[in-house]
Amino acid sequence: MRLLTLLLAFTVFFSCKDTNRLSYSKKNVATAKDIQQHEGRKLMENKCYVCHSPSASHDDRIAPPMVAIKKHYISSKTTKEEFIKSVQNFVKNPTKEAAKMRGAVKRFGVMPKQAFAADDIKKIADYIFENAIEEPEWFESHFNEERGKGKGNGKMKGRQNHKMGENLKDLPTSERGLQYVLSTKAVLGKNLMGKIQKEGTLAALKFCNVKAYPLTDSMSVYHNATIKRVSDKPRNPKNAANVEELKIINSFKNDVATNKDSKPIVVASSSNVNVYYPIKTNSMCLQCHGTPKTDITVNTLAALKKLYPNDKALGYSLNQVRGIWNVSFSK
Repeated sequence: MRLLTLLLAFTVFFSCKDTNRLSYSKKNVATAKDIQQHEGRKLMENKCYVCHSPSASHDDRIAPPMVAIKKHYISSKTTKEEFIKSVQNFVKNPTKEAAKMRGAVKRFGVMPKQAFAADDIKKIADYIFENAIEEPEWFESHFNEERGKGKGNGKMKGRQNHKMGENLKDLPTSERGLQYVLSTKAVLGKNLMGKIQKEGTLAALKFCNVKAYPLTDSMSVYHNATIKRVSDKPRNPKNAANVEELKIINSFKNDVATNKDSKPIVVASSSNVNVYYPIKTNSMCLQCHGTPKTDITVNTLAALKKLYPNDKALGYSLNQVRGIWNVSFSK
């Protein structure tokens, strides 16, 4: 049950990536560039898009989509300050009594308390309030059926929530590479977390051992790019970083050591582009990558040793760089 509730740590306020959202204020309409550069958007995508992908089907989802959360927490009378405070309070002390999405709590469990930085929560909540959120294709009919058409929390100002399908090739190279990473993380995460939810951590380990590479390869084909994950402490020898990738990993580790926000690193040639993005640990990662017998159970550790005899990907703590994504595509 605890593993199930951990999924909700990523569900209360994250996931979206559209480029033409409108501001909820009555001032100026947010431009695509403003939205792309919004820190809250980046935080959502980096931390929680795996579990909150708007591409998840209604039956396969492992968390409510962000647009549903927004509808439950924001009405036409809600101020941004009230919304930010509400999110901060819930994240600080998540309880069943304080939850506004009782159906989600019943299905996914109560969000466990997490060590999110208060400033990060503020930026995320600001982004959610000010921008329309991408809707899964099934969402509107589901929401109307669940709440009764016109009986929700009220029409939100400037509502123009977008469906999936922006043209990623129109984005700047760093953003394009990042979106390839996020979509691949979403596919892997949805399958992995679904396995944990239904069968537990041991089944998820077996899933990773067999399916992680084929799924990543399928996303490479889908995006017409080369997408891979590499590490200086690989679990699978196939994921060992080369000399250039080790330099990139050390650069991202330096960002963490100096409390600097990591940005994608772009290396371009005359015909090709490589975009590198860090893989950082969170509480979920530590179940398989943390300290043996403290974060990792004895049974999980035994399974890891059987599946990965040369495993080096252990001993991590929160917010450490475990490796990088390397995405390569033609200009």
